[in-house]
Amino acid sequence: MSDPSIEPGYDRVAKTLHWLVFLLIGIQFILGWSMPDVNRDTLPVGWVGAHITVGTLILLSVAMRILWRLLHQPPVMPHPSSWSARLARLVHACLYVLMGVVPVFGWANANARGWVVGVTDSLSLPTLMVKGSALGHDLGDWHSNLAVVFIVLIGLHVVGGLYHHMRRRDGTLRRMWPL
Repeated sequence: MSDPSIEPGYDRVAKTLHWLVFLLIGIQFILGWSMPDVNRDTLPVGWVGAHITVGTLILLSVAMRILWRLLHQPPVMPHPSSWSARLARLVHACLYVLMGVVPVFGWANANARGWVVGVTDSLSLPTLMVKGSALGHDLGDWHSNLAVVFIVLIGLHVVGGLYHHMRRRDGTLRRMWPL
């Protein structure tokens, strides 16, 4: 067991971006499960419109997070060769992939429906798919299915953090704890 007071934590920007993305994804899952089924006649208003807006904010926040991560080295892991460290790296890699892929697939699906994706109509993202694109509609199914995989991985990530905090007492959770 190491002394958590001497293990470096993440910087304030990394922590802020982590918890912002966590909050947005939590809101997004509530919206995703609360909104009506999206079908041919669905319009991007109400819960569906909010889902698109939050998805856009997630994508922008994740892009900032990845840029920050590329420009700033994370703190060194206390035990980089242990099985739990390898599992953590794998889960983190999958989380990063899904943080990008799930919103992009939703974006493509929305474009295939002819919807504008963005925070507002004047602050929108470029179109990825033409209206009626079969690929865009297929990516909507992938968007939904990968969202379930994503929530399972987030749960694994949370369980791992709690395991380190409560069982190993190694300070891992405190390295990313809010500001």
